[in-house]
Amino acid sequence: MGLFKADFYRFFALGFGGGALLVAAVLGLGSHHPLSESIVPAAQAETTR
Repeated sequence: MGLFKADFYRFFALGFGGGALLVAAVLGLGSHHPLSESIVPAAQAETTR
């Protein structure tokens, strides 16, 4: 008798893989832009008075 049944591990693995694919699709890994540019916009300095 184990703590979890085999179905738990199978669905956990399927959910993890599906979530990873979803994150990769949302972030656009197929685009030609670096990943950092799509997450964090470029910094712009404000002029002082």
